[in-house]
Amino acid sequence: MLPPIASNFVAGEDAATAIDHIRDCNADGVAGILNLLGEHYETRADADADTRAYVDLIHDIDEAGVDACVSVKPSQIGLDVGEEAFRENLATIVDAGQQRDCFVWIDMEDHTTTDVTLDAFEHHARETDGDVGVCVQANLKRTREDLQRLAELPGKVRLVKGAYDEPKEIAHKGGEAVDAAYRDCIEFAFREFDDGVAVGSHDPAMLEYAAEMHDEYGTPYEVQMLMGVRESAQRDLAGDVPVYQYVPYGNKWFSYFYRRIRERKSNALFALRAIVGR
Repeated sequence: MLPPIASNFVAGEDAATAIDHIRDCNADGVAGILNLLGEHYETRADADADTRAYVDLIHDIDEAGVDACVSVKPSQIGLDVGEEAFRENLATIVDAGQQRDCFVWIDMEDHTTTDVTLDAFEHHARETDGDVGVCVQANLKRTREDLQRLAELPGKVRLVKGAYDEPKEIAHKGGEAVDAAYRDCIEFAFREFDDGVAVGSHDPAMLEYAAEMHDEYGTPYEVQMLMGVRESAQRDLAGDVPVYQYVPYGNKWFSYFYRRIRERKSNALFALRAIVGR
């Protein structure tokens, strides 16, 4: 069983338990984004195994009839093995999503993966006419330019501030600088995107700003938040805008928390605040 701290942020160790959690979210008007925990696999066998698990998950979502999609990490499905492995496994997952009408998000990892991730998204966005999404991180200085490229493509883009501790040469540092970059990205996306915007944030100020941009430009949007963080706000927002809860599950919960804290120490404080409801 998951320890109490982990159970705040992880929906269980198997897909059935995670889907039960999504069913409860749906009852409150909140949709789900399921993510099988796992990343930075160095063998093709591990990457292939999680690819098969995602195909099974997409089948289970369809059979359960819940309002949910999936999100995958490139390093989980083969990027650390090689770009060919990543592309082949992502194609398998996207094809399964097409067959079952299940949207597929591609998570963004650190800056070393940005180009290959965006290239993969562009390929599948065009092939599926927009049935895939990708995450971009406002703390990277390149992101504003990346958004210009993405604005020309079908599919959805998730805007987040960024959780990785990137080098200062390529990333905005400090809360004020990152907030300013995030606002700039939000304004650009609402002004230029046609297929909608996914605002991945728990920051009330940024969610209010997104609502203002929606009023100004009329662009459809959704809010995405993590399981275990401001869940009452998620339910309240769901009456006004589509809300998705990002729901990790699986038996690799310990490495998930350890890596998040190692990447950026402020992640530990963020988790603590979420637990105590501040």
